[in-house]
Amino acid sequence: QVQVVESGGGLVQPGGSLRLSCAVSGGTFSNYNMGWFRQAPGKEREWVAAIWWSGGSTYYADSVKGRFTISRDNAKNMVYLQMNSLKPEDTAVYYCATTQRGLGLRLRGTYDYWGQGTQVTVST
Repeated sequence: QVQVVESGGGLVQPGGSLRLSCAVSGGTFSNYNMGWFRQAPGKEREWVAAIWWSGGSTYYADSVKGRFTISRDNAKNMVYLQMNSLKPEDTAVYYCATTQRGLGLRLRGTYDYWGQGTQVTVST
C-alpha cells in the first residue's frame, strides 16, 4: 500500500516563501509521476504542479508559474514544492498525489494515492 504524507505548511505573510515536502512509502517511487493540488475553502480542488518520474519534465498551473517550483529526490522518495512570492489567494490545503499514468497530469482523477494535506495560510 502506498502512503503519502505532506508536511511544511504554515502561516506566512504575503510575499513570503514556504517549502512543502511529500514523503512517499510503498511501491516503487521512481515509477510514479507526482502532482501537487490545492483546495481553498468552498472551492474545488485544483491542480498546481506535476513532475515526471525522472524529474526531467515539470508542469505548472498558470496561477503559480514563475513562483512555485516542483522537484523530487528519488533516492529519498520525496517530492517538494517551493513556493515563493506567496499571495493570499494561495491559501489552501495542499495535497500531494501519485500516479503511474503519463497523461492527464492536470486532472484529479489521474492520481491514485493522496496524502491528508497540509494547510498553507498567507495572511498578515
